[in-house]
This record gives sequence, C-alpha cells and structure tokens, in this order.
Amino acid sequence: MKRILSVVLVFVLVSGLTAFEASAQSRRDDIPVKQLPAGVLNVLYEYAEVLKSETLEKCAEAFVAIAGGGLVNEAGDALRGDVPQFSLKKDFRNFRFYAMPLKITRVNKRRSNGDGYGESAIAGWVYKIWIAKKKGVNGMPAPISIMVPENHPTIKTPKVIGIGSL
Repeated sequence: MKRILSVVLVFVLVSGLTAFEASAQSRRDDIPVKQLPAGVLNVLYEYAEVLKSETLEKCAEAFVAIAGGGLVNEAGDALRGDVPQFSLKKDFRNFRFYAMPLKITRVNKRRSNGDGYGESAIAGWVYKIWIAKKKGVNGMPAPISIMVPENHPTIKTPKVIGIGSL
C-alpha cells in the first residue's frame, strides 16, 4: 500500500511540474532588446499611437494597416469581426496604464510556420515584445506579437499578430 501511495505521489509531483513548465513562457528564445529590428520597433510604436485614438472605432480603422495574420480577414483588408469587440477593445481601454515612452522589458524571437487565413496568411519570425506598465501601476508587463513575413507575394512589412493582453 505504501509503495502504491509513493508511486502515485511521485506521479502527481512530476505531472504538476511538467504542467507548470509548459504553461510558462520559455526564455530560451529571448534576445536582447537592442537586437529588435527597426521595422518591428516602428510597428510597435505605430500600434501605441493607434491605441491613443479618440474612439475604439477610429482605433480599429487605423489598426487595419498594421494588423496581420489571424487578426484580419482572408483578404487582409479588414479586421476579423471579433477583434474590435474583444482583444483590440481590451488594449484600447488599458493602454493608459502603460509607460510612455514605451519601456520594453523583454523580447522573445521564434519562427512561425504561419498565422492567418487565405491570402493574408503569413509565416516568418515572430517577435513577442513585453512592455512595462507606468510607475506606480501594479501588474506585470504585457506582450504584443509582431511578425516579420517571409516569402509572401504581397505582404512585405511587419504586422501585429498578437494583441489583447494589455
């Protein structure tokens, strides 16, 4: 009986540690902030300006130009229906809690085999960039993901592909 209990206890501990490790964002692919490509940094700053729009509607209109992957429709000329009402709305409302000028705390670079649908699907390098909150505001830095597309016939500039964490 003790042996069975010991085996079960070890199994639970190992399973718990594995689940914890899987849920954490690996730092293995982190790069120094100084290695962030200028084009990606420009798109990040452009997204910050978009989030300062007067209204969510104006924010959504301006965001289309720098959005990509699963955030846009198959043609890439409009945001997907749920983006303005959920993830963009969250970032739009919470951006006021983040430091200006932007303070980048961490950058993770990874290869992606693809994001999006149809003609607007892109693949390439994804830069997940964490930005810090204002001094005195509680909370962890939040990520924004920007992809540098490769080998796409028409999309040549970096696109924001991951939002909604601010």
